[in-house]
Amino acid sequence: MIRSEAMFLPFEPGQRLCIVHAPATGTVRGVVICVAPFAEEMNKSRRMLAVTARALAEAGFAVVLIDLLGCGDSSGDFGDADWSIWLRDIAATRRWAAERYAAAQWLWGVRGGALLAAQSATEHGECSLMLWQPVLSGQQHLSQFLRLRVAADALNQSENRESTRQIRARLHGGHPEEIAGYTLSPALADGLEGATLTLPSSFRSKIIWCEISPEEPAALGPVSEVRVAEWRDAGRDIRARAVCGPAFWQTPEIAECPALVQVSLDELLGGLS
Repeated sequence: MIRSEAMFLPFEPGQRLCIVHAPATGTVRGVVICVAPFAEEMNKSRRMLAVTARALAEAGFAVVLIDLLGCGDSSGDFGDADWSIWLRDIAATRRWAAERYAAAQWLWGVRGGALLAAQSATEHGECSLMLWQPVLSGQQHLSQFLRLRVAADALNQSENRESTRQIRARLHGGHPEEIAGYTLSPALADGLEGATLTLPSSFRSKIIWCEISPEEPAALGPVSEVRVAEWRDAGRDIRARAVCGPAFWQTPEIAECPALVQVSLDELLGGLS
């Protein structure tokens, strides 16, 4: 049996919606704090995150799903979002969870959320990481996001077509930009652009790296293989798994990947030893 509850946490500015799934009774095995993907990928992923959170809670973990500033039902609009505030939100969530549960913490970073999770684990107290299809370069992730505007202009045969370089230049100049229905602030764009999936040489907590492969045999992407090998050679405790399934963060319809839920649970349970 699990207990699910929704609450608003008083984080400045405003408040953040927090949904917690946890065992109704007994000892909590660990605390898993989810750092969701960026922009529309977050909305596409919500069902998978909820399904996984409930599965982990049934196995004895307390799982915290938090909407950062400007996301979901938390305070502010997406245009108010700021990378540094998002990092503060994560740090505040970690402190709140530590007061509530006397158990080891994991940061569960999904796609662009992996960049935030790794940075939080570096700057705000080391903890274990579970990374789903992690983005390695915030600069590249931002470029892909800006291309949505370029593609929309081309589709609509706009007379004012612009390149990602022109859009990025205006952001650097302090001007917010409307991209695929989201108002992107310069502060958020700058933070994302400067983020990379790196960890200090002193990092020694556990890392779970999970990816989805479109076909059998399931395997990590080539770039991911290189990063995982680098971290392993550096003496980090990292376990990498790949499963077949849909890329739920970008599929036209809302999708699930049960295999990803299962390997994540297996690896988290294995990480307790």
